[in-house]
Amino acid sequence: MRMDLIKKNQDGSYISGWDRVRRTGRQRNMLKIMKTLSLTIMTILIPCSLWGQTVLKIGYVDAQAIAASSTEAASAEEQFQREMVVWESELQSLQIEAEELITQYQTQQATMTPENMAVREELIVRKQQEFQNRAQEIESLAATLRQELYQPLMEKINSIIEEIRQQGDYTFIFNSATGVILSADESLDLTEEVIQRLAAGGL
Repeated sequence: MRMDLIKKNQDGSYISGWDRVRRTGRQRNMLKIMKTLSLTIMTILIPCSLWGQTVLKIGYVDAQAIAASSTEAASAEEQFQREMVVWESELQSLQIEAEELITQYQTQQATMTPENMAVREELIVRKQQEFQNRAQEIESLAATLRQELYQPLMEKINSIIEEIRQQGDYTFIFNSATGVILSADESLDLTEEVIQRLAAGGL
């Protein structure tokens, strides 16, 4: 088991492993944000008094397009990436430390006693575990940070959607980005109106 871990480190598993953590983490975090947007700002908004109406007024928006159009989203992402640079640097340092332990092990292996080999292997395993644990911690921290950075934007969009619903007497406003709407009249699309109001400060 120890030697397998060493081999994995030698063939670049640390780098590829972190790349996967970073890529999948970002994708997962973005999906979480969009899901939160869907659940928060695109919740079906139905006052009790409207249940008795015989005619429903329905609209829909594309939450992803709205978020992507915002300069606040770009700013939040920029701040997030600055933090990621720090975390990536930390993981790279752990990676270098592990690689140095492996290099020393390989260089001195021929002259080491079995006891010394076992000690060195244990050090390498511990360093690998330290790397893996920290990578998991950083992934969790990144998800929390991204959520915090995007929260103000989500609240603004939520407020704008509610204003449009009230002013336009809409019974339902759906999020087309969730994929639940297979076909719809484009005249019911409120995405551009939300984008314009968001750009104007929610007015």
